[in-house]
Amino acid sequence: MDKRRNNKGFWNRYSKLYDFETRQFSGKAYSEMYQLMSHSLLPTMTVLELATGTGLIAINIATHVHSVEATDFSPKMIATAKKKKTPNNVHFSIEDATELSFEDNTFDAVIISNALHIIPNPTKVLMSISRVLKPRGLLIAPTYSHGHLRDSTWNLTAKILKLIGFETYSKWTPNEYVTFIQQNGFLVERWQVLNAAFPLVYLEAHKSE
Repeated sequence: MDKRRNNKGFWNRYSKLYDFETRQFSGKAYSEMYQLMSHSLLPTMTVLELATGTGLIAINIATHVHSVEATDFSPKMIATAKKKKTPNNVHFSIEDATELSFEDNTFDAVIISNALHIIPNPTKVLMSISRVLKPRGLLIAPTYSHGHLRDSTWNLTAKILKLIGFETYSKWTPNEYVTFIQQNGFLVERWQVLNAAFPLVYLEAHKSE
C-alpha cells in the first residue's frame, strides 16, 4: 500500500484534533513563530503557505502581508480551515507540495511549517518551492528536529507513532536540517531552536540566484 496515501489518511483523521494538540504541546513556540515571521514579512508580499493544516499560521500572519494562499494536501484540513473566521486576504486550497499548480516566480515568500520532516520526498518539495518563488524570494521553513529519534531509546516511540499513521521520514538534528536547506538551493539567513514538544528549528532563507 502506498505510504503517501496512508499519510494523507492520518492527516485527514487528525484534522479534528490539530488545533487542540498544537496549542497544548507547541502553543508557546507557535506564538514565537508568529512574532518572528511578522518581522520578516512585508505588507506588499504575496505569500504561499504549504501544509497549512487548519490555517493557524495563515490567519495569524494575514495582517502583515498582501495576501496568503494557504494550501494543504489533506482535504479535511482545508475543510476545517474554511470553517474559521478568516481575513479577506487569505484563500485556502488543496495542493500537493511536490507538484504545485502555480506558475514559476509567482510568490514573494513561501512558508512551510513543521512539515518537511514528515514528507517522504522533502527534496522534491524544495524544488517545487524554488520554482514558484520569485528571484531572491523568502523561504520560512520551521521544522521539528527529530535527530534524537535515531537513538535506540526513542525507537519504541517512533514505532508507536508509525503504527497510528504518523511517520517521521527525515530525522535531522538542527545543524543537519540547516545543511539540508543549504544543499537544496537556498541561502540560510537565520535560524534558531525554539522549545516545543520536540525541538523546533525556526529557519529563514532566500532563494539562490
